[in-house]
Amino acid sequence: MPSKPKVQLKDIGLDIGLAFAKHVYKTDYLHYGIWPEGLKVEPSNVLQAQTNYADLLLKNIPEGVESILDVGCGSGKFTEQLLDAGYSVEAVSPSPHLSEIVLSRIGKRAKLHQSRYEDLNLDSRFDLILFSESFQYLNLEEAFVQTRKYLNPGGFMLICDFFNREQAPEGSNPFGLDEKSPISGGHGIKRFLEIVEGQPFRKLEDQDITAETAPSLDIMRDLIQEVIRPSWNAVAYYMGSNYPKFTAFFSYFFRKKINQAHRKYFSGNTSGAQFFRFKTYRLFLYQLEPDNKTNV
Repeated sequence: MPSKPKVQLKDIGLDIGLAFAKHVYKTDYLHYGIWPEGLKVEPSNVLQAQTNYADLLLKNIPEGVESILDVGCGSGKFTEQLLDAGYSVEAVSPSPHLSEIVLSRIGKRAKLHQSRYEDLNLDSRFDLILFSESFQYLNLEEAFVQTRKYLNPGGFMLICDFFNREQAPEGSNPFGLDEKSPISGGHGIKRFLEIVEGQPFRKLEDQDITAETAPSLDIMRDLIQEVIRPSWNAVAYYMGSNYPKFTAFFSYFFRKKINQAHRKYFSGNTSGAQFFRFKTYRLFLYQLEPDNKTNV
């Protein structure tokens, strides 16, 4: 009997993120927001900022596109928008729990493939493949192989995601020798650009939206510091007071994960300023060369 696959920490994080988004910010989106000048950075504006992000994606879908593969479709909220806009859509989600949520939203309007993108095996081809904050989770080389396989000749690849900077932006302190980003995730931008340079894609768009997305991290930091951290401390105090032996064992056994969580989430370093310093958020639109021979 095959063993049950392990639950990935990133899938748990997405599930928790959706729960907080729905009940705290009244939104079903699972992506950053676009915060233009004049939009105050506060929880009541999270939905508007995320709507701005969704509008940006829709605006950058080229004319003539009819079929879309939505890779890493999150809660299915944007998949639903694509369907409402008249596109033929199929979606990909590796998370069993999120897949249930997506199906409850889109029903039979679109096919949902519960799979890693790298493991996807389809007969379909698409005019556009969308990676909205999902590209960072993929193996770069395998992602390009799959994308070339599933795009129609002359089709488009739309990536909206953040990448790791190779050096601090102008006006910021240079990176220290052993300094690491307090914000995880993202491929190195230099490596990404080098790999895509060797692919049969023509770049149509490269929009740097780091400054507009960075405030999303300030919202996240405030939620962690004002809600999640006090709740965590209260539970830890209760467990330590009533179940000291179990708490000591748990703290020792999971000390690395606990220390990592404190450093990553509870330190207060996951701010917009730190995001801007270590990450670059880009919208890339590429077109597959019409004579690509891998679409067979």
